[in-house]
Amino acid sequence: MNMKLSTKLLPLLGLAALMLVALPAAAPAQDLVKEALNGFPTRTVRLEFSNPAKLRALPNYSSLRQRYIGPRLRKLVDELGQLGIRETDISGLVIGWQPGGAEVALYGFATGNFSAQAIAESAQERNMAPNTIAGKQAYCLEAGIAGTCVVVLQDSVGAFGSLTALTSMLEARSGQSPAVGSDSRMAGLVDHADKDAPIWGVAVGPAISDWFRGWMPNQGSLKLDWQKVFADVNSLTYSVAAADNVTLGLKMDCKSSESAAGLRQVFDGLKLVQQMAWETQNPGRPNPFQAMNVGLQGDQVSMSLTTGYSELELATEANN
Repeated sequence: MNMKLSTKLLPLLGLAALMLVALPAAAPAQDLVKEALNGFPTRTVRLEFSNPAKLRALPNYSSLRQRYIGPRLRKLVDELGQLGIRETDISGLVIGWQPGGAEVALYGFATGNFSAQAIAESAQERNMAPNTIAGKQAYCLEAGIAGTCVVVLQDSVGAFGSLTALTSMLEARSGQSPAVGSDSRMAGLVDHADKDAPIWGVAVGPAISDWFRGWMPNQGSLKLDWQKVFADVNSLTYSVAAADNVTLGLKMDCKSSESAAGLRQVFDGLKLVQQMAWETQNPGRPNPFQAMNVGLQGDQVSMSLTTGYSELELATEANN
């Protein structure tokens, strides 16, 4: 099997790095998360917070950003640049996902340092006419309902998403429709997340298997059905801490202690296979999977993995 467990850190770092470009001024992190709970639609199955300001302070940030931003997010960076929104303008970001159609909808709120007037002027220079969404002026960077739209809510907060998603967000934010914060399960997960981490997130339902599928793209000869593997997992909470090394922490709440024990066996097997694959492909290099710890307590499975930046790059090169 050639599944690089450490590479699951990369898309997340890339995602945070990319969305550092989404929008708006420095409101406290808890206020931004509150915006998400009050503004994300109830169908939101995953919520992720990142602190771009902390990530940009990392000595390895430039190389990580260059290497790990995916094509979809790179496209969004280019689109937002049309409105004069720079990566360095963003200080906080929270992203939501909901299932639907051929591609999962992605939307969010952001804080930063930008001017609503400057964005309007940039749009005018490019002949972008504003759209009115729930009484707010939004600029859509592509024609049609699937294109990315941006709206400045106030000097410190902006929102982005497709026309459909942004409409749902603004309606929820104004109280016209329920928000994800009314879901006690999601609100509880967010409440217990590790908010000191520069990146953290929660997921439920189909978003759990999708998260692992995206972070573990190569499975080699071991063809895992991630949806089946996580069929008995109620929720996922994760965090990424980045300093001299990158540390991933996961907690998965299962439907029963029996299903948790079975899931732990799966991860123990993956750890062994990954250790062997790493030794074969990177002889003499520090093996990050030796530091992978899988725990079991009742109906909860936990996992932690600390990896050096050079090992992350090796894993990515082998993955490509």
